[in-house]
Amino acid sequence: MRRDGRPAAPQAWSQAPTPTYRPGPPRQQPVRPRQQPAPTRVPQPQQRDWAPTQQPQRFTDGAAVPPRGTAPSRGPQGTAPSRGPQGTAPSRGPQGTAPPPAPPRRRPPAPPQPAPRRPLGARRILRRIGALLAVLVVLTGVGLFYLDGKLSRVDALVKYDGRVADTPGTNWLLVGSDSRVGLTPEQEQELATGGDVGAERTDTVLLVHIPPGGGSTTMVSLPRDSYVDVPGYGRDKLNASFALGGPQLLVQTVEGATGVHIDHYAEIGFGGFASIVDAVDGVDVCVPYPIDDPLAGLTLEAGCQELNGAQALGFVRTRATPLADLDRMNNQRLFLSALLSKATSPWTFLNPFRLWSLASGAAASLEVDDGDHLWDLARLAWAMRGETVTTTVPVGGFEDVDGVGNVLLWDRERAVPFFDAIAEGEPIPAELVAPAP
Repeated sequence: MRRDGRPAAPQAWSQAPTPTYRPGPPRQQPVRPRQQPAPTRVPQPQQRDWAPTQQPQRFTDGAAVPPRGTAPSRGPQGTAPSRGPQGTAPSRGPQGTAPPPAPPRRRPPAPPQPAPRRPLGARRILRRIGALLAVLVVLTGVGLFYLDGKLSRVDALVKYDGRVADTPGTNWLLVGSDSRVGLTPEQEQELATGGDVGAERTDTVLLVHIPPGGGSTTMVSLPRDSYVDVPGYGRDKLNASFALGGPQLLVQTVEGATGVHIDHYAEIGFGGFASIVDAVDGVDVCVPYPIDDPLAGLTLEAGCQELNGAQALGFVRTRATPLADLDRMNNQRLFLSALLSKATSPWTFLNPFRLWSLASGAAASLEVDDGDHLWDLARLAWAMRGETVTTTVPVGGFEDVDGVGNVLLWDRERAVPFFDAIAEGEPIPAELVAPAP
């Protein structure tokens, strides 16, 4: 516009004044509020909140008919049909409707897992232990009957006129013979038996008394050279009765000399004795003095040591000691106590291999009376495993007898009350018991 108020003539674009750029204040960026994460929407299964309605009625007055597939009629007051949960579209009617939603996919079932093993309770453990013990008892019983049939038997306890009546307690006569039956020449050489020496004789005669009602078992050595009356043969050595009439005459001679009724009889030979010792893997014995006996094949140092079968046999047979036969009887009682202690120990009973070897070895090596069984031997071993009184018959001295040789005499004044106490089932008086070696 000009100064006079009239409008100015239009100017060309090129003549327009160029606007001058004036920087303004710096523009601040708006601070955008920190957006919170949108809540997780859990899809919900669709539910129908209305049943499909009938088809809208067609007009018959020429009006246009609503095409098929159009939206269903609105509800009352012109409102739109209600939607499903979470704003989903409503399900359509049967004609021209959309397919129903697919069912939710299910995870495949997990493979079955083994049920966790519950810890055994005390009652279940006791039941299992009881069942195991029952099986062991049955097997032991079967084994005992089987091995009992393997025992060799002899009619040792025969009836005869004037036999000693039954006495209190249980009395065993244990005999160790010098029999070589069943031994090969190599075994005889290994055991140093000396070969065949004619009629069998007894190297060991032991009287074992188990008192009635409990108490200490008594083991008495009867020296084989004891000068006694042999029924039908006069006076002779004790072991001569075995050579003349076998076990029957030996039992009769012992009963007549002691006045004690014998209830059980057991005999073992050289080979059987060694096999029983080997069956328990040797026996520990404390030897009181060094022994060197070439005839018995024995060389031992003084002190405690383990003896195998051959060494044990030489130990109970040797007479190469200061007191000869007296030391021999002491060694026999000492070794038998050690053998029975190991045979009845828990280490033997809990080891089925050792127990079976011991039982089978005893069954094959022992000869018993017709009325004796393997369980009788087990009761004997159990009675001797505890405190046992070991002694010998009171000795009166030695004498040379024509036709008989050197014999051992009993001290009759002390021997009579000694055996009377055993016959009555009472303890032997302490003053009559021989001191331990």
